[in-house]
Amino acid sequence: MYNAGLVLEGGAMRGVYTAGVLDAFLDNDISFASVYGVSAGACHGASFVSGQRGRAFRVNVNYLDRKDYCSFSNLLKTGNLFGPEMLFDTIPNTLDVYDYAAFEEFAGKYFVVITNLETGDAEYVQMTPEYMHSKMAYMQASSSMPLVARTVEIDGTPYLDGCIADSIPVRRAEADGYQKTVVIRTRPRGYRKGKNQTMPLIRLRYRNYPNFIARCQDRHIRYNETLDYLDKAEASGRTFILAPTADAGVGGVCRDRPRLEALYTIGYKDAEARMEELLAFLDD
Repeated sequence: MYNAGLVLEGGAMRGVYTAGVLDAFLDNDISFASVYGVSAGACHGASFVSGQRGRAFRVNVNYLDRKDYCSFSNLLKTGNLFGPEMLFDTIPNTLDVYDYAAFEEFAGKYFVVITNLETGDAEYVQMTPEYMHSKMAYMQASSSMPLVARTVEIDGTPYLDGCIADSIPVRRAEADGYQKTVVIRTRPRGYRKGKNQTMPLIRLRYRNYPNFIARCQDRHIRYNETLDYLDKAEASGRTFILAPTADAGVGGVCRDRPRLEALYTIGYKDAEARMEELLAFLDD
């Protein structure tokens, strides 16, 4: 296990790229002292720390034809584009069983990032074995995108997607003491985020949460500033970044299995192509 922090960006279905990278890590016996997952990155990170090679990919592509997995009819009926019961109960406990015992044996720490609607701040929740069994709501909250998912209430506090407050929590990993971080992005190098075009709907939907609205309003500014920070951290030798060399035509919502398979393969090959470089970075 390397004394480094692994940071997994979100990106909904684009996260299948991350699944490919993580499988390459597992094939090369690479593990990290702490893993920080945001949104889709939180879901994929869970399979990584339990050592279940291929599971993150299977969960992404094996249930595309089920409306309770992802569908606009599901959104209209339940308020959730991605079905939380399917994702956080049926799949891990019945269809593609999560290895809770392996998670308990994981020697590192696993964090998921959520956004507190009342404060607008990011919260970094360490997923203990107890939480993995009884508080999967943290995982659900981390991946619940505004407008297409219902607010997740935990102990009386409303939460949504961790991407809103901290899309790429590299500075959190550094604050936790890691002098080296590995960041898996789901957007290609050179990407910059634009203004949120859904702000009128967000202001209406979340009108009781002004701090959350403010975070949504300036998210693109903070996101792009984080990318600048990453570039400097990479240049200084503190951070190793893996980003898609192609997008395979996959957007945030994609039900095209061949495209998802292609993006997974890109992730795996990108990681393998830079494996020696990565190991040198971690061993230095």
